Amino acid sequence: MRKQALLTFQLGPALALVSLILIAGAALLIFLTLLGGAIDKNPTNQFYFLEADTEGLGDAESVTRWTFWSHCSAMDGRNTCPGVRPAYPFDPRRNFNTDDIFGGRKYYLETRFMFAFVLIGLFFAVCALFLGVVALISRIGSFLGSATCSLALFFQTLTAALMTAAYVQGRNAFRAVGRRAVLGRYNFGFMWAAVACLFLATIMLCVGGVTGKKDRGYSSRNTGGRKFFGRKKSTKSNRDRGSFIDPERQRRMEKEDDD
Repeated sequence: MRKQALLTFQLGPALALVSLILIAGAALLIFLTLLGGAIDKNPTNQFYFLEADTEGLGDAESVTRWTFWSHCSAMDGRNTCPGVRPAYPFDPRRNFNTDDIFGGRKYYLETRFMFAFVLIGLFFAVCALFLGVVALISRIGSFLGSATCSLALFFQTLTAALMTAAYVQGRNAFRAVGRRAVLGRYNFGFMWAAVACLFLATIMLCVGGVTGKKDRGYSSRNTGGRKFFGRKKSTKSNRDRGSFIDPERQRRMEKEDDD
């Protein structure tokens, strides 16, 4: 019984520790995706959402890659981005100043909102990371961490869904007109892996908080045979009653001896 109680007591902190690792991993993956196209350094200059053949389209290069910050040309498998700006939209018609390719408000809005949501999700993931440290020693930290992590999961899922909708449709549209187009495996893998990490961390923090609540319950073993609201039968009254009975009996015996 004692071993079982000890094992259950250690389950909460163990789940909090695993959740902490998962949240840190999710935050790192989101951060690496954000850096793609913003910094011309290895390995972030290999991260992109979509690569397509854009030769002959307005002022586009022969091969174009889209990131959070710009549309870039590709040289030796690396991104070459002449200028960057945040929340760069995926809208080939607008990007290349031409009407010879698809585009429109749908692609523009999906990718603009995607950038806002990923920043919000990263913010809540960082908050959940700090609360995950508190969860190692407190049930309150587990529940607060789970709530914050669920917010990060919500916005990260929105980001990944918008990313998938915009760039998969874009890839299909390029292929429909006979142009080569491929999705960026790193960015797609990172974004959906972050969703999975945050989902598991949310569940583990919640379970850790509930388990910690059970650990602090009362049992018949650690309360000396009492339940939480029960009363232990006292022997004080018996002892006190015995203290009055014994002298009375003694006086009766002395009286019989005198007779």
